[in-house]
Amino acid sequence: MALDEPKDTDQTYEVEGFKYIVDKEFLEKVQPIKVDFSMYGFKLDCGADLGAGACGSCSTEGSCCST
Repeated sequence: MALDEPKDTDQTYEVEGFKYIVDKEFLEKVQPIKVDFSMYGFKLDCGADLGAGACGSCSTEGSCCST
């Protein structure tokens, strides 16, 4: 998860005043995606195994979100 500007290859969503930009090709592989906030920062859950062992969900602390 990072700050970015939308490109032609991205899907844009606005939820509760926040704008989310997701690469369309990546979205096809990992949907559904859920973004939540915990006491440690943003938490991402998705419908794909992104590797790194127990990475059913990943947060900004883990390296499993780096693709």
